[in-house]
Amino acid sequence: MATNPAPVTLVLGDEELLAERAMGAVVSAARAADPQAEVYDLFGSKVEPGELTRLTSPSLFGDRSVIAVRSAQDLVKDVIAEALAYARAPSEDVTLVLLHPGGAKGKALVDGLKKAGAAVVTVTKLTKAGERLDFIRSEMRAAGRSISADATQMLLDAVGSDLRELAAACSQLAFDTPGKAVDEAAVARYHRGRAEVSGFTVADKAVEGRLGEAMEQLRWALATGVAPVLIVSALAGGVRSLAKVGSAPRNLRGGQLAAHVGMPPWKVDRVRRQLNGWGPDGLARALRAVAVADEQVKGGGTDPGYALERTVQTIVASRDGR
Repeated sequence: MATNPAPVTLVLGDEELLAERAMGAVVSAARAADPQAEVYDLFGSKVEPGELTRLTSPSLFGDRSVIAVRSAQDLVKDVIAEALAYARAPSEDVTLVLLHPGGAKGKALVDGLKKAGAAVVTVTKLTKAGERLDFIRSEMRAAGRSISADATQMLLDAVGSDLRELAAACSQLAFDTPGKAVDEAAVARYHRGRAEVSGFTVADKAVEGRLGEAMEQLRWALATGVAPVLIVSALAGGVRSLAKVGSAPRNLRGGQLAAHVGMPPWKVDRVRRQLNGWGPDGLARALRAVAVADEQVKGGGTDPGYALERTVQTIVASRDGR
């Protein structure tokens, strides 16, 4: 990503992890160009008419801002009109990036942004096992590691097809395995199943506002050797699930809602129960907190355990707006 991103970027595709990374790259590039830029993290169904116009209006003081709109397919007609009007005459002080999964819903926004000259980043869903194996290898290369063919297949078999879980497992292996190469023994040693379970337990307690239980589970997980990167991944997944279900159109129910958010119905039911007490601002704060924790446990901080405790506290506090 260039140092100065395009004033308007459309991230198009329904591969969630890759799309979020593409959006994050735009935001990071804008922040690199101006570290003082203020970031607004919005969800399509929650953006009110007039809000986008207000946020994209030039600042009297020349302050820069970055506006990231997730689930842009859920923008209402009036807000789509605002986005297209802005894309035709963008400001130098604002970077606007919108994430759209593709498909028929919100197609007018996609077509209009393309016609207005917005930069388009297309992410393709990985549907074949070979593509996921390539993904694992690319993750390890990005971490400065190599991984044998047998270890790559073993990791895919152990973790499954979810890219977020694969990325977390790769990060764990790269962080914890000595030497440059990762082999079958390393995969077998670090992937025993308990990490994912305990990480998700911490996440469930945190998003439900159970601070004491979440902290107890977190400390137990760390004491028994669960990798911090897997706990961060579970926390991120829990908050993102809340955001996806919370920003879905209210008229969707049952199977339609499950299909829209890409979750099994039983998980949607659980997430809907967990949404009690959450609002858009709290979700945005929680998302930022897990992003910071992800950086810290991967080497940006000196104490991963402390970073995770702070993140759990922030998530719980964000739930009720404290």
